[in-house]
Amino acid sequence: MANRVLKIVPMQKEHLDEVIKVEEKAYGEHHWSKESFFNELNNQLAKYFCAFNEQGELVGYCGCWQILEEAHITNIAVSPDFRRKNVGEALLVAIIKSCYKEMVKYLTLEVRVSNEPAIKLYEKYGLKSLGIRKGYYQDNNEDALIMWTENIFYDKFKSVYEQNLEKLNDKVGIIYQI
Repeated sequence: MANRVLKIVPMQKEHLDEVIKVEEKAYGEHHWSKESFFNELNNQLAKYFCAFNEQGELVGYCGCWQILEEAHITNIAVSPDFRRKNVGEALLVAIIKSCYKEMVKYLTLEVRVSNEPAIKLYEKYGLKSLGIRKGYYQDNNEDALIMWTENIFYDKFKSVYEQNLEKLNDKVGIIYQI
């Protein structure tokens, strides 16, 4: 049974100061600005979520653009103090839940080739590498893997998703308000 609880809610303007603190910790000097997040909140295609712990502390956030049948994950960031505690996975699930709600069929993203923990998480949820963007990251010219899912409404994806969700729910209680 889960002994920790996360609450995941749509990102609001009043969350942005805390989001920027997580962003700076997660990405150092090469992070998005508060204005970038403000613009995303005003973007009709964007869906952003925040994860809060039991104490009400913002511990991570994520976002995607939902365009027709595709959701492009723009970011998933977790405060370093809360990594390896299923926050990133819970945020990825929030995006998937939102996609089911909005009838979005495919997920895609770019991830640093060196970010093995993120790659393993994405693979766990059925994303596969289908190419590389050479020199994608401007801060160090690192390559990015391009990852995609199959149709998330297919039984094969849903079965893996549901198994992962059951295991996640055994580790942490999650309240989704999406």
